[in-house]
Amino acid sequence: MIVIPAIDMKDGKCVRLRQGEMDDVTVFSEDPLAQVEEWVQQGIKRLHLVDLNGAFAGKPVNDEIITGIAKHFPDLPVQIGGGIRDLHTIEKYLEAGVNWVIIGTAAVKSPELVQQACKEFEGHVIVGLDAKDGLVATEGWAEVSELRATELAKRFADCGVSSIIYTDIARDGMMQGVNLEATLEMTQATHLPIIASGGVSSIEDIERLLDTGKIYGAITGRAIYEGKLDLREAQQLCDQRNT
Repeated sequence: MIVIPAIDMKDGKCVRLRQGEMDDVTVFSEDPLAQVEEWVQQGIKRLHLVDLNGAFAGKPVNDEIITGIAKHFPDLPVQIGGGIRDLHTIEKYLEAGVNWVIIGTAAVKSPELVQQACKEFEGHVIVGLDAKDGLVATEGWAEVSELRATELAKRFADCGVSSIIYTDIARDGMMQGVNLEATLEMTQATHLPIIASGGVSSIEDIERLLDTGKIYGAITGRAIYEGKLDLREAQQLCDQRNT
């Protein structure tokens, strides 16, 4: 398992939301590039970026900063989500050095985009499933559908998706711990690698995810910024278990 630090980007700044609410935002850094540099020094193996403005606008907004990070750290695998709704956007990000694009809202509303993207950009597409009470949320979490996240995951099981990021909105940014039960349900619904997100807030959460032996990665944000989770310690623990 790997620990994946997250930068949620709003107006060019590193922020964290609580339960996806754009009005409940905390700015943690004015300089995303400097923040990534700090994490690189701590030995991170992958970076998770979200264009929050893009998620609500339906198109990239902070893309210049995002591609700048990818170019500045060519050896750091980067995944990006937020506002990715067409093949042209995917192509631009991949050409700029981003390794994976995360399709979220479009996976629900235009599932054919996932299939087309997997065909054209094999191995570079991640589906982001954000859920509240097990139901998929879209449009930057502003809308909750009637579709269960596990059912949607099954639809993409054989089309070439690299992995699935499962986020429990109710836990995200709340420092209440990861929803292990719901995350494990996702691993049972599909054979795809599952990356846990939402509520990963302590070394105990990392240990719980590791103990399952079924989770590929864990995304964490606020806990790192607030010093509740030591990034280096968390990844070292994973490395020890992985050997």
